[in-house]
Amino acid sequence: MTAIYLIGLREGLEITLVVSILVAFLVKSDRKHLLKFVWTGVGLAVAVSIAAATFLQYGTANLSTPHQELVDGIASLAAVVFVTIMIFWMRRMARQMAKELRGKLEEAIKVGPLAIAGMAFLAVAREGLETSILFYAAAQGATSAQPLIGITLGLATAVVLGWLLYASAVRINLTKFFTWTGALLVLVAAGILKYGVHDLQEANVLPGHNNHAFDLSGVLPPTAWYAELLRGMFNFTPQPSVLETVAWVAYGVPVLVLFLLPLLRTPAAPAPAATPASTNA
Repeated sequence: MTAIYLIGLREGLEITLVVSILVAFLVKSDRKHLLKFVWTGVGLAVAVSIAAATFLQYGTANLSTPHQELVDGIASLAAVVFVTIMIFWMRRMARQMAKELRGKLEEAIKVGPLAIAGMAFLAVAREGLETSILFYAAAQGATSAQPLIGITLGLATAVVLGWLLYASAVRINLTKFFTWTGALLVLVAAGILKYGVHDLQEANVLPGHNNHAFDLSGVLPPTAWYAELLRGMFNFTPQPSVLETVAWVAYGVPVLVLFLLPLLRTPAAPAPAATPASTNA
């Protein structure tokens, strides 16, 4: 639930920032009459994202076990690719997001209402579809409503934060926020990759399912709260296979180092006052 909450918070804040930037630009430029087209695009993007999440969650439920494991494994690998691209892109673009979105919206306004709705749709749908795939990959194996509760709470928190940022009620350093949540998501993605390898081994696509790297069952009993926390957050299991462990380490360590390298190289500078990507500019 914690990992899925983080996914919902991170992805949800990106979506709310995108929407608030578009809305603020039209309001500040005295073009409120165009807001309906932005909200139309946003509404369609949300509907498509929910439909995608529903299909992934229930559309594959009737597959045979090997095929289900194969679909789950492929979804996990896709989720890891999306997370990796997203965190590095957001680290680079956090300061420039508002300028880029305003430029695209200005071009869309020149074309017409459909272009405005389409631009809003594409901007939000990209994040929404990423969220759907990440949710599906992270919620695999869950037998309760906790994943749904986690994603709902994460998205709700993001909406509240986005509204407060838009209203200038709070100010946070978005660059730091996306850096540290990105670092945590690298570890979450490493766990999703490990789970994906496990699914592919279950589907007999990869070998070595019963070749265990270690066994910590005596130290980390499955019913212990700390074992559940490690499993839920980082997909750590007491008895992983060798290939699962190799996948976790081979992805998690180098990607985390590469992601944090600019932070380690650059001396900390005074943090500028942060707004929701200059939505009030």
